[in-house]
Amino acid sequence: MHLSTAAEFLARKAPLALLALSVLSGLSCGKRMPPLPPQERVVQRAQLFGFQRGDTVVLQWQMPARNAPPGDLLHIDRVDIYRLAESASAPLALTEAEFASRSTLITTQQMTDSDFGLRTVTYSDRLQFAGQPVRLRYAIRFVNDAGQKAAFSNVFLVEPASRIAMAPTSLSAELSQEAVTLRWTEPTANVDGSTPPNIIGYNVYRSGSPTQAGRLLNPSPVTSDTYADRTFEFGSEYFYFVRTVSLGTGAQPVESSESNIVAVNPADTFAPLPPANITLAATPTTISIFFPANPEPDVIGYRIYRSTDPDLPLNSWELLTPRLHETTTFQDARVESGRTYYYYITAEDRFGNVSEPSEVVRETVP
Repeated sequence: MHLSTAAEFLARKAPLALLALSVLSGLSCGKRMPPLPPQERVVQRAQLFGFQRGDTVVLQWQMPARNAPPGDLLHIDRVDIYRLAESASAPLALTEAEFASRSTLITTQQMTDSDFGLRTVTYSDRLQFAGQPVRLRYAIRFVNDAGQKAAFSNVFLVEPASRIAMAPTSLSAELSQEAVTLRWTEPTANVDGSTPPNIIGYNVYRSGSPTQAGRLLNPSPVTSDTYADRTFEFGSEYFYFVRTVSLGTGAQPVESSESNIVAVNPADTFAPLPPANITLAATPTTISIFFPANPEPDVIGYRIYRSTDPDLPLNSWELLTPRLHETTTFQDARVESGRTYYYYITAEDRFGNVSEPSEVVRETVP
């Protein structure tokens, strides 16, 4: 074959050869798949939250449901916490690389098995006020036991206020049948030592354990140094504390740290009021007794006593209701025409407290 003819032949056959090669390659390697993203070598970034409380910034984040076994790339060994302090007038925009280069590792928290199970972990960073406005940026990152670090969490940004009132002191509690009344001493200065204290009110908290987070009782800040908790129940133990509320940066309310904690285990030793406004109605065969229910919600019944001798000591009168009477009407059918009968009533609550006797009432059977 002539050289020029051979070149033309190869040129015509080359696309076919390339197509055949690609088919063979596809048969040998299987179906082509899109490239996979690189596997995360450390657990994904955390979600960070925070707020100012008194002279601290409280950081919170949630741990995964469970930890990977030691040695696994996803095993979390510790959490590194970073902070960047800057002027309050500095530009808000900041890249992750800039944060990484300018921030300071302020602490490391080792993780244990008890930190997992969707538990919220808390860290408090105590503030040092220098007398000038400052902006703080915080971020955390998980680190495995090989020292490999996850990406930074989101950055939590805060401009802490220095004029935040100190916590109340000398919290005390007084029990009555209607309420647990709390009293405290108001703070006289702010956390930075300045005066007068920046106070817009107080928040009152109650929990069932000294280690539990308290439940806020008041819908808006209390403006006095006293609060009456009327939602308590006898027989349940409670723990109370109070925080001062101040006006923070951007007119946002900021709480102080908590006061001393007061434990209250209310036992009901309070007797109900005596039944009142008793009325009687007589027929030749019966005397009917009517009276309004006691105002106390824990009253469960009444006892009705009778005598034909008004001078007989009350504790010697006949008990007409050996079983606690649960209604506010009673009919005495053991009467005789022409005789006068005297009655008094006591109320009893579910804790066994018995009222004083009511006034004595009388009726003559026609």
